[in-house]
Amino acid sequence: MSKLYPWLSILMALTLAVFEWAFFFQAANWEGPSAPFAPERLGFNLAWLTLIYLSFQLLTIPLSVGARDRFVGVLDGMASVVPLGVSLVAIFGKPELLGTPQRWEAAFLLLLVAAIDLFGGFMFNIALSRRTLDVAGPAI
Repeated sequence: MSKLYPWLSILMALTLAVFEWAFFFQAANWEGPSAPFAPERLGFNLAWLTLIYLSFQLLTIPLSVGARDRFVGVLDGMASVVPLGVSLVAIFGKPELLGTPQRWEAAFLLLLVAAIDLFGGFMFNIALSRRTLDVAGPAI
């Protein structure tokens, strides 16, 4: 089962990137009061997205550390860069897509979620690798 977690993590990261692409570049086609990106539902939808995504991404790291396939681990780390890149392109490359304060706030939230996934994942992996390899600091 532990070989499945890195692939699910990659799938979740790419799914977040597709969600961000739809939010930043296609949301104008879905305007309306009941649309998934409507201003009155945006914060609620992003809160659930953040909870589900970060919970899965960060809590499954210890379950997949035992996997010996380093290529999948590297691919998992690279997949976490994709949502970060989509957010950066939308914020700095196409700011005209973020017309309202709610969309700017959502863009920075998605940027922070992707950054926490990327750097938090690296931090957890390094910490667990040190514990597994019994690398410790100097004795005091």
